[in-house]
Amino acid sequence: MTGEGEEREVRAALERVRAGMAAAARRCGRREGEVELLAISKNVPAEIVGIAAGLGLRVFGESRVQEARAKIPALPPDLIWHMVGQLQTNKAREAFRLFKLIHSLDRLELARILSRLGEAAKSACNVLIQVNVSGMAQQGGVKPEEVPELIEKCSELPYLRYCGLMAIGPYPASERDIRSAYRAVKGLFDTLAGSLGAEFKTLSMGMSGDYEIAIEEGSTLVRIGTSIFGERRY
Repeated sequence: MTGEGEEREVRAALERVRAGMAAAARRCGRREGEVELLAISKNVPAEIVGIAAGLGLRVFGESRVQEARAKIPALPPDLIWHMVGQLQTNKAREAFRLFKLIHSLDRLELARILSRLGEAAKSACNVLIQVNVSGMAQQGGVKPEEVPELIEKCSELPYLRYCGLMAIGPYPASERDIRSAYRAVKGLFDTLAGSLGAEFKTLSMGMSGDYEIAIEEGSTLVRIGTSIFGERRY
């Protein structure tokens, strides 16, 4: 496929996603621009990401530090990068350097390392706490009932900035079960927001298969990969 053909495909896919986001927002009485789109570029070549950036996307997500390390320098320097995959402690230093927001804080050990990195850089590390609502261990995350305890244990880490929560919906699952899971995370988010301040404002829920449901249930950021870039080339 030519470069022009690739651009047409990405443009059409992006228009479909944005239309779906706008429709979901209207259905639940929210503003169309209220939900941020995070384009997941895992296993997407840098040249295709560059096409998406040329179409106006500015925020991208990667799930592996080693892939991001190679890809980010090849793309415009004004792009914003989020870490959406599980983060190993031995990759924390590089993740802190590469990413503006880490979506997958799920344990005290990692929190301590990120705070120390922030202290050394004199700049707080922005994180979302990953909440495991599916019960699937391979997805990572903290059980909903254990999130307040993790926050309490991390309360003396001054260079950790809590920006919100992230959750992966159950899969495979019925729409009813997906809604129930996301509604539970939204309830937890609202409870925590009252005590964690104005910076706690991001609720990262929804992927290509369920982002409209997630928006209807209160997501403020959706993580879309396949619906923009197609099936990955593994």
